[in-house]
Amino acid sequence: MEEGKRQKQVGGLIYQELSDIFQRLGLSMVGGGMISISSVKITPDLLEARIYLSFFQVKDQEAILKKVEDRSWEIKKELTARVGKLLRRMPELRYYVDDTLDHVFKMEELFKKINTDQQKTD
Repeated sequence: MEEGKRQKQVGGLIYQELSDIFQRLGLSMVGGGMISISSVKITPDLLEARIYLSFFQVKDQEAILKKVEDRSWEIKKELTARVGKLLRRMPELRYYVDDTLDHVFKMEELFKKINTDQQKTD
């Protein structure tokens, strides 16, 4: 289902503010790797924000995700202070691992393998 205009506006606002909050709280560099917010999706009723986190050179993604979730009250408090006047109700924040980069790397490996197999048969 296509996102509505208001969903995109709220998602963009939350994305910008969360990126800044993650930098300020030191959550963008954790465990020797980097965390970035790849996207923010808002439900049609604007009551839930699904935040997709992308990890770079992080060994245990689930542990880092847990660390972010443990600090979610602090993140939400900061976010509410920044955008509370712009929204009637602050959406519930839910964090997810964005594994699209993993899929891209797997696909690239498959294409390389197919290409080398074709060159061997030619």
